Amino acid sequence: MTQSIPHAASDLFEHVATQADAIAHFRGRLGFEADVSDVADALTRPEPGFVLVDTRSDGSWAQGHVPGALHLPRRRIAAEAADRIPAGTPVVVYCWGPGCNGATRAALEFALLGHPVKEMIGGFEYWVREGFAFDTVEGRAQLAPDALTNVAPQGLAGDAVVNPGITCAC
Repeated sequence: MTQSIPHAASDLFEHVATQADAIAHFRGRLGFEADVSDVADALTRPEPGFVLVDTRSDGSWAQGHVPGALHLPRRRIAAEAADRIPAGTPVVVYCWGPGCNGATRAALEFALLGHPVKEMIGGFEYWVREGFAFDTVEGRAQLAPDALTNVAPQGLAGDAVVNPGITCAC
């Protein structure tokens, strides 16, 4: 449901969701999505509370994947998930990046199997771009954080960063 705002500052806000609809929408999105920083933080715990699943092809997995992720390409989820992930176990899925809906399709497969599931938004692309380590067939690798996706150690304005381990200023 939308409402009209008198004298909207721009056409962008001529029609906006009601407060209740906006709250339901954004709360709902948080029920379906996790960003790479939150996933990375959870994976530092002895029991993160979910299985991280890389849903990409064998070739993509070999080029690089999140350490500790389970490789289960989307097309094999229905046939193999029950043997590899206990029923009801929460799952976080990822694919290449925001330009790919493979993780969305994989999340649907896990939901159909009864798993609580979230999609890691940004996928492997943003995992790497935010400067997190990743595994390849040659071993562990890590690139410098992309200044367009991550706050540099000096901060956006050159200020010192209080906790350089935090990669999202959100």
